[in-house]
Amino acid sequence: MHTWHWRNWEGLPYLTCSILENWHHGFFTQQFWPRSPQDITPILQPEASVYRLKQVHGNTVLTPEEVESSLKALGDDLASADGLISEQPLQAIWVASADCTPVLIGDVKTGQVAAIHAGWRGTAKKIVPQAIARLQSQGSQLDDLRIAMGPAIAGEVYQVSIEVAAEIGATIIPDNNEGKIITALHLLPNSPLLEDANSGKVRLDVRRVNTLQLESLGITGEQIAIAPYCTFQTPEHFFSYRREKEKKVQWSGIVSRKTTGISQKF
Repeated sequence: MHTWHWRNWEGLPYLTCSILENWHHGFFTQQFWPRSPQDITPILQPEASVYRLKQVHGNTVLTPEEVESSLKALGDDLASADGLISEQPLQAIWVASADCTPVLIGDVKTGQVAAIHAGWRGTAKKIVPQAIARLQSQGSQLDDLRIAMGPAIAGEVYQVSIEVAAEIGATIIPDNNEGKIITALHLLPNSPLLEDANSGKVRLDVRRVNTLQLESLGITGEQIAIAPYCTFQTPEHFFSYRREKEKKVQWSGIVSRKTTGISQKF
C-alpha cells in the first residue's frame, strides 16, 4: 500500500505520498494561502524553475517551453491550460485546486513529471489520459509511471446532475444514451456513482473516474495512489469552493529529476 505523510514547514502542514518518493513534491494545505508557487517551490527544491497556469477547466497540457512561447506570443501573465509536463530536470510544475483533483505523475525511468488540474469538466475531456499521451510522446512507458491524486471532494458529498454524470461516464462507457451510461456506471465494481435523494441527481467520485480512465489505458491500480482526504469534509486543512463559495485554492507541485534509471518496488 502507498502511504501518505504529513510534512511540516515552519509549522505549516502539507502532504506527500510514498508513490512519488523519488521526487520533491507536495500537496499543500490552505495554511499556505496566499503564498504562490514561486514562494512554495523553495520548500521542495530551491534550484528549480517555477511554472504555473491560468486554469480554464479544459484538457490542454503544455510543456514549459510552450508556456514560455505562449507568454511571448500573447503577452499574458499566465498561459491558459490545465496540465503541465516537464521537459528538463529541475522544473517545478504546479496546479491549483479547491475541490477539483490535483494529479501529480512521475516517470521512474526518465525523471519527467506532470501536474494536472482535473475537475469534472477536465475529466470529461480526459485530461489525465491526454497528459499521459504527452509523456509517452516524450519517451515514457506506461509501466514506469507513478500517479498520485491529491485531496479533492469525495463522491459521497459531491452532488451533480445526471447529465454531468453521463458526460463524464461516457469517457469509460462508450455509449450515446444517457440512461444506459448511468445504469452501466452503477453496475461497475466500486462504482463512481452513489445514489442521491434528489431526483435527477447523483453523487460522483471524480477521482474514481480518473482511475478507471487510467486503468483503461493499461495502468494498474498499484501505480495509482489516492489521498484519503476530502476537501469538503476537511475544513481544518483544505479550502472547498462547494463549502465556502470562496475562490481560494491550495497548490500541488512536483519537481522533475536529474537522475534516470531509478527503480521503485511496490
